[in-house]
Amino acid sequence: MTEAAFARTLSRHGAGSNTGIAASDDTSLPAWLYTDDEFFEVEKEAVFRPSWQVVCHLNDIPKVGDFHTFDFLGEMIVVVRGEDDRIRGFHNVCRHRAARIVDGPSGNCGGRLNCPYHAWSYGLDGKLLGIPQRASFEGMDPAKHGLAPVELEVFFGFIFVRLEGGGPSVAEMMKPYAHELEPYRMEELVPFGRVTLRPRTVNWKNVADNYSDGLHITVAHPGLTRLFGKGYGIEAEDWVDKMWGQLRDQPSSNRSERAYQRFMPDVAHLPAERKRLWTYFKLWPNVAFDIYPDQIDFMQFIPISPTETMIREIAYALPDERREMKAVRYLNWRINRQVNAEDTDLINRVQAGMGSSSYTVGPLGSGEVCLKNFTRKMRALIPETRLDRKPARGWSMHRAAVLG
Repeated sequence: MTEAAFARTLSRHGAGSNTGIAASDDTSLPAWLYTDDEFFEVEKEAVFRPSWQVVCHLNDIPKVGDFHTFDFLGEMIVVVRGEDDRIRGFHNVCRHRAARIVDGPSGNCGGRLNCPYHAWSYGLDGKLLGIPQRASFEGMDPAKHGLAPVELEVFFGFIFVRLEGGGPSVAEMMKPYAHELEPYRMEELVPFGRVTLRPRTVNWKNVADNYSDGLHITVAHPGLTRLFGKGYGIEAEDWVDKMWGQLRDQPSSNRSERAYQRFMPDVAHLPAERKRLWTYFKLWPNVAFDIYPDQIDFMQFIPISPTETMIREIAYALPDERREMKAVRYLNWRINRQVNAEDTDLINRVQAGMGSSSYTVGPLGSGEVCLKNFTRKMRALIPETRLDRKPARGWSMHRAAVLG
């Protein structure tokens, strides 16, 4: 469908004659996408239900019966280690009356997942094993009432799930950079700290945009600039963005940064070019990995509402009792706590500006390859993202006609 035909179709279905088109690769996504509740509902179906989401690491659930839960888009997910050592994912919902089965972020359920409502019990493979009131369900086939599974993939030790399939695997998405991850022994990582949840009153795309933006580093992150100089790089592949910076030898004027530079011990399993390299990967659409010589973090930008995002994150590390390593891991936290504070201010400023009548779309520079890649993906999935102004309310009811 051409842009003109697309606009005419929207007009016929109530979009309004003043709706402009913003479909150039040289422009950002329009502001209305960062505040609109109707678009948010479409986005959840088109972008997030088919997307891979990281839940935890294999070493978060090392024993039989260990589980980890993950709530996403109103769905309750549990991943559990079975008696055969396999990791499986299920909807954390009893097939009898829809009660949530296990509580809390993690734990161990023993050999069964037991519903606390009517005591229906399920094996660690999801099969229905026990119904205390079996006489009341005479003739029911237990094989048809096991826990509903979710698609699951383990990639370099991290457990991913998705609600709807059909797209590439995590391994396929990350293939361009798998060779860079190989030296880090990621399957051996263990939790370093706990999962933290940081609410932000901004749209999730605002957080994702900022994560992959390279132009603001030397402007708004003086600490990173002291560490990297002007050598911060970015690039984009089909499904993943990469950002990186090499630590400089010149001592920083900041005490924590200077100590991090000084005390970073040798990490023998890393090649020379990665021993002092910070690398960031953002997997479409909202999962990020911060790869440091001393530790690895994952970060998710979980959409809550059009103007609310929950940042979910945790650090992992290889066991290392050296005093220098313990010191640099603490210093890493101090340095990035400041970076996070700076980023919070930035995304709040942008979210506020998205509500201004003066702003529709902005230009994207030739070097903003990650942001351009993101906008292309959004426009391919949801053609309405090409409209620089919000259509009349109810437009999403007519998407089938628009897309036809």
